[in-house]
Amino acid sequence: MSDTSALRTLVLGLGNPIMGDDGLGLAVLQRLEEAWDIPPEVELVDGGTWGMNLLPLIEDADRVLFLDAINRDLPPGALVVLGRDELPRYFSHKLSPHQIDLREVLGLMELRGTMPEQMVAIGLQPLLLELSTELSPALAARVDEIAALAAGQLERWGHVCRCLEDPVPA
Repeated sequence: MSDTSALRTLVLGLGNPIMGDDGLGLAVLQRLEEAWDIPPEVELVDGGTWGMNLLPLIEDADRVLFLDAINRDLPPGALVVLGRDELPRYFSHKLSPHQIDLREVLGLMELRGTMPEQMVAIGLQPLLLELSTELSPALAARVDEIAALAAGQLERWGHVCRCLEDPVPA
């Protein structure tokens, strides 16, 4: 196995925590921070609504895992996983204000030839995108599951992640 410590992996939680389900990415990121032992070569970043300020962070990474509410016109709470080639198309459809800037970040990286080779987005189909500091019950019930899927993706990239808590029975 190659040495993963030489590779920089970025986990980027996206969304607006005061817009209901749009805060999913940040809730999952927080869960990873609280309930998982993540190795030091993996950087967990609250991307919130940073927009173009994310450009150097993403460009400097070898691999990027986006955590976000992802609108694919599916039933609320449906799992959505997008690979690198699907990301520019996904971010071209506005779900929330942060995505316009992220579309521009991805476009600029494509023009500059600096887009990381490995990028994945994991999220859920949102239900409520309105002023609220709470996730809808359909999404809140799956935050632990999405955090575990994120840890699984990190494992596939060669990072050893360990859950610090016993899973809550369903």
